[in-house]
Amino acid sequence: MLAALVALLAGLPGLFALPPLDRDESLFAQATVQMLESGDFVSIRYQDHPRDKKPVAINWLQAASVSALSSVEARQIWAFRIPSLLGAMLAAAALAWGVMRFFGAGTGLAAGAIFASTLLLSTEAGIAKTDAVLCGATTLAMAALARLYAAWNLNDGVGAGRRTKLLFWLGLALGVLDKGPIGPMVALLAGLTLWAWDRKAPWARTLGWGWGLMLILLVAAPWAVAITVKTDGQFWTGAIGGDLAPKLARGDAGHGAPPGYHSLLAIILFFPATALLPAALVQGWKGRAEAGVRFAVAWLVPTWLVFELLPTKLPHYPMPAYGALAWLAAVALTRPIGRPSAWIGAGLSVLVGVVFAAVAGVAQARYGEPAGLGWAILAGALGLLAGLAGAAIPLAPSRRGAVLAAAIALGIAAHAALAAGLAPRLGDLWLSRRTMAALDHVRLDPRGGLIPGPVAVVGYAEPSLVFSLGTETEFAGIEDAAEAVSEGRPVVVEQRQDQAFRDELAADGLKATAVGTVSGLDYSKGKALRLILYRSDSPPQPDDQDTGPDQGGAP
Repeated sequence: MLAALVALLAGLPGLFALPPLDRDESLFAQATVQMLESGDFVSIRYQDHPRDKKPVAINWLQAASVSALSSVEARQIWAFRIPSLLGAMLAAAALAWGVMRFFGAGTGLAAGAIFASTLLLSTEAGIAKTDAVLCGATTLAMAALARLYAAWNLNDGVGAGRRTKLLFWLGLALGVLDKGPIGPMVALLAGLTLWAWDRKAPWARTLGWGWGLMLILLVAAPWAVAITVKTDGQFWTGAIGGDLAPKLARGDAGHGAPPGYHSLLAIILFFPATALLPAALVQGWKGRAEAGVRFAVAWLVPTWLVFELLPTKLPHYPMPAYGALAWLAAVALTRPIGRPSAWIGAGLSVLVGVVFAAVAGVAQARYGEPAGLGWAILAGALGLLAGLAGAAIPLAPSRRGAVLAAAIALGIAAHAALAAGLAPRLGDLWLSRRTMAALDHVRLDPRGGLIPGPVAVVGYAEPSLVFSLGTETEFAGIEDAAEAVSEGRPVVVEQRQDQAFRDELAADGLKATAVGTVSGLDYSKGKALRLILYRSDSPPQPDDQDTGPDQGGAP
């Protein structure tokens, strides 16, 4: 529970403060919105397009959260993020539960707190997509598997009961319904590694394969059958052929990177416990004869290698293996740390603290509003202090617990200042939010009921704008935008296409007035944009004129 509390404190600030993120988060949230609006909880759609990419669990969890805590009309993104926060809390608590079986409650708490406070998990805890839930489900399954493994290796039979096995299979089932095969892959790779390492696997025979696989089928099969029937099998074509296969074959959507990418990035994403990374790796080698260390290595290494060899790479991909890294780091805290590991770790921690402060300063200088300057200074200062406190962990063997707690507290505070203080004030990054505010300012938001909708948008098509403005928001071509003007609807045009839009209006004999401009960065594409807001001066004409009987018309 304490580990879960650390995850709550680490993830909560960004959950409430950050506007909807432009691409993936808003795609998931908008798909959930459309489920709630339509009452169709089988199909996953973004506007008129099927979202044949991931299973449905995250959308169901988001729908439940929004229904219980907010409303679909309010479009409050924090309500869509609650499942991710709960997933991060589950991951931290589950890791502590697994580690304490081998090394005691203190080490379990340290592992859970280290994992909860990492930049990676605390950031994903505040983003409304699949990854934090997947991490929670997979970590639960692996912690349960660790307890089953311990029961045989420690020869005490403790923790090998049906409840532990049930949690293992439930974790896998939730992972399958959330993101397909990733969770089972992690468990299978770890199990095969342990079997090869030990040359036996008596624990595997007692997992309850029959009822466990039936449980996964019971959880996942009803929706799988329903979506297959509803889409005539097209969901699987899109999910496997259109989403998974390109990731396996090449760097999909420009996200390719060479092997070693995740290992280098872990130095930053494991912060504020970066200083323990060298000691954790050394402990993984030196302590491999111990069952508890061996399990963590078997969890970490094969899964990490898979993601390093995968052509498509995004920073969060190996997150289901970060629990094993935190496990080894917590064990290293209880053992002597050699001078090379201690000093290398300390240097890396200070370096990441400097990088954190530099990122805050550069972000404020390039994209920030004046109100963000104080937050940039605070975030940078806290990041530096967290780096220094982290550096002291391996160098202060008699006070490691206290120094670790200080580093975690400072790291959480630095992340909070960055995510909840500075990031929302980086105005140039929130182009959709600026567009919404500008439309509202000139009274062109159709949701107020004063003008016809939907808004037609030319040259800018981020899902965050659809989530904010409504499902019917039209991403239009020039001719469609002119038609919107003829219907009295507002139009938003990117500056590069503005002259073509004006020419089309002139050709059609239509009039519209530019009533505002919005500038910012479409960071998903790396393009600076200037959007022009138009009010229609060509009100719609009725299709049929009722001239009345006095004018000889039909009544």
